[in-house]
Amino acid sequence: MKLRPLDDRIVIKQSEAEDKTSGGIILPDTAKEKPQIGKVIAIGPGKLLDDGKRSKMSVKKKDEVIYAKYLGSEIEIDGEKYVILRESDILGIVER
Repeated sequence: MKLRPLDDRIVIKQSEAEDKTSGGIILPDTAKEKPQIGKVIAIGPGKLLDDGKRSKMSVKKKDEVIYAKYLGSEIEIDGEKYVILRESDILGIVER
């Protein structure tokens, strides 16, 4: 897949939703909560500033990030689900 986001947009591959609760109850597909964590697949060149320069992106490819729950555009390419969102919609980078 080749997808190049524009400006300050980022493509994220969503993590899989949990199949079980912490108590061991198996969840059906309709009850699974949408994950808010994923891996950065591609980043845009950065937001175009008033002076004509591009701002530096805070994330890079392969970063694991947490993003806002109901923001971004969900897309499906070749059977894989992705989310495209702006850099400002990312809440943090997971460091392990």
